[in-house]
Amino acid sequence: MFTGLIAGVGRLAAREARGGDARFTIEVGTLPFDDVQLGESIAVNGCCLTVVEFDASRFVIDASSETLALTTLGKLGIGAPLNLERAMLPTDRLGGHLVSGHVDGLGIAEKRWDDARAVRWRFAAPIALLRYVAHKGSICVDGVSLTVNGVDDAGFEVALIPHTVAHTAFHALREGDPVNIEVDLLARYVERLLATKDKA
Repeated sequence: MFTGLIAGVGRLAAREARGGDARFTIEVGTLPFDDVQLGESIAVNGCCLTVVEFDASRFVIDASSETLALTTLGKLGIGAPLNLERAMLPTDRLGGHLVSGHVDGLGIAEKRWDDARAVRWRFAAPIALLRYVAHKGSICVDGVSLTVNGVDDAGFEVALIPHTVAHTAFHALREGDPVNIEVDLLARYVERLLATKDKA
């Protein structure tokens, strides 16, 4: 599990096609990395991935064909900045919201504008995901826990404070770019519970 609070911004250093899937080498950049362990989970732009190799400045992950097809990782270019978060510990503060690192779908960065010192973004998203998005609820975009400022049948809006822009890969996001979206985990469980109740 993760919190959606980005611990560092890394960079895609290399990718290698491997029989339908791929292996990525990621430079850790500003991510604290001195006690990394083989097999641990790291969220890369919101995708929970497993460390299969590492050294002091890089780690390597394997991405399945499904991950490549259903997330932005499939089309990332070498040098792309990446939001990185290591899995939370039981003793960590939950400053964002509970994030699984299982991407629900892709959105599109539709519009950017300044709002005082903040930056506001509107993201287009599939209607199947927007049913789980609530005004003032939580959403995860490229691994970043954000508060929903507005939502309609075509997309949602968020506001990024200067700290978020400076310490995530959002500084490099451009209108038209695809993003990974994970909806609020609790909303999915509520829907499942209600559906089960109706069948009882």
